[in-house]
Amino acid sequence: MEITIHRPQEMDASLRRAWHRVMAESPDYGNPFLGPEFAGGIGTYRGGVHVAVLHEGGEPVGFFPYERNSFGVGRAIGLGLSDCQALVHRPGVTWDTRELLRACGLSVFEFDHLVEEQKPFSGYVTGTFASPVVDLKVGDGGYPEWLRGAYPGLAKTTLKKERRLGRDLGEMRFVFDERDPRALRTLMRWKSAQYRRTGRMDRFARPWIVDLVDHLFQAREEHFTGVLSVVYAGDRPVAAHFGPRSRTVFAAWFTAYDPELRYYSPGLIMHLRMAEAAGREGVRVMDLGRGDKEYKDWLKTRELRVGEGFATRPHPVATALRMWRRPVRGLRNTVLAHSTLREPADRLLKTVGSLRTSVGAERDGADRDGVGPHMR
Repeated sequence: MEITIHRPQEMDASLRRAWHRVMAESPDYGNPFLGPEFAGGIGTYRGGVHVAVLHEGGEPVGFFPYERNSFGVGRAIGLGLSDCQALVHRPGVTWDTRELLRACGLSVFEFDHLVEEQKPFSGYVTGTFASPVVDLKVGDGGYPEWLRGAYPGLAKTTLKKERRLGRDLGEMRFVFDERDPRALRTLMRWKSAQYRRTGRMDRFARPWIVDLVDHLFQAREEHFTGVLSVVYAGDRPVAAHFGPRSRTVFAAWFTAYDPELRYYSPGLIMHLRMAEAAGREGVRVMDLGRGDKEYKDWLKTRELRVGEGFATRPHPVATALRMWRRPVRGLRNTVLAHSTLREPADRLLKTVGSLRTSVGAERDGADRDGVGPHMR
């Protein structure tokens, strides 16, 4: 097994075609987060991004995208953003994980959404988690008929809320592939407010993530498209979603809605509309991503399993990182796995988020009045 290292933006067309062929040979690797387009996007806005290409007989048979810092600490590309991670390879290809890390100059490789099929990494997995998906089918007739056939338990209430939304605010319409960048800005603004309101880290406060999403929004390629979907009532955006799709898999990624309209269940309406439209576009699976959410339980048709952990080779840096990161992850997973712990933690985060929002509003008001925060 020969291993060569490349920067994703510098990979030539033949390597990219080989990567796409490998993805097409296994349904485990159809997710757009596993493609060269996502790796190239991350590499455009973050340093230390590389791709290890595995060769057999001079032919590329595997692709391993990763991020590496100056200490040789590696992580899955887009860790914290990507909902699917893997060494993408042809069926039957295997590798020695320590030799792979050595070739990449890594002492440790951290992952949190690793495809279950990755057997050479299995000894390094510290936990596995459900990742719900929706198997998409094209129904007869229009959206209402599809909804009644696919989700009979949700159809009556959802269609009633859609009709009410139309009566109250203007005719409801859904655009699966919206190309207006102003709608993308609205989604980012809603999502930032949601992050702050719930005490989560605001991803869109990081300029590189905003730039990445803008970049992927422009992607219109055969194997990868950035899809912005919007529910409108009249001319008013009600809910929006942005995520990448490949030929066969649509990844649910960033979803948000106007919080003033939450009683219409706009987030659920958005996901149902996306599922129906994506099926008509030829997509076969909508990946909802790892996470315990009620709407995912309603929508899923089955679950994949993804793993988290640390692949390592003997090195002091690997030992130190494991000792630091594993207890933090263990505590988080314990809280998320038990509703008696998860619900109080969620309430605490929302309380903190509300306090931050209130303080921020007071500060903004003081700034408008000519009293800066340095004068408090």
